[in-house]
Amino acid sequence: MQTPHGPSHGRQAAELFAAHLELIGKDISAWAELFAENAVIEFPYATSVGTPARLEGKTAIAAYVKGVLSQLQGLTFSNVRVFPAQAPHVLFAEVHGEATLASTGLRYVQDYVMRLETDGERILYYREYWNPVPVLQAFGGAQSLQHPVNAV
Repeated sequence: MQTPHGPSHGRQAAELFAAHLELIGKDISAWAELFAENAVIEFPYATSVGTPARLEGKTAIAAYVKGVLSQLQGLTFSNVRVFPAQAPHVLFAEVHGEATLASTGLRYVQDYVMRLETDGERILYYREYWNPVPVLQAFGGAQSLQHPVNAV
């Protein structure tokens, strides 16, 4: 994706990423406003647990994430490590996340690798890599996972 370059865009990517982590478990409406209308989110390993690997557009992204978050209680992030890319509007990050699943009461513990790209004001592209095994364990299997995620 081509986006504008400039000295403030690297800072903007970091600011948007920090806001993403801050808002995702607390205020889904404010979180969705971080994304451009034509934003894309990709979860490369999601099909292995029966969920979508690609979401296109702010509306689809917000609906999907709202469904997932309805199951994650006490979502917290720690060990955040941000790696700015050579292109100032792109960053990579490693993040540890934890929550309790509402439907199973089980702990969900995950380490993520993320890539974020902005247009200088909003998130255009977000890719999140995660291990499918902790997802399946916490949700109690693929069938249990698909119901709350696809209910929206």
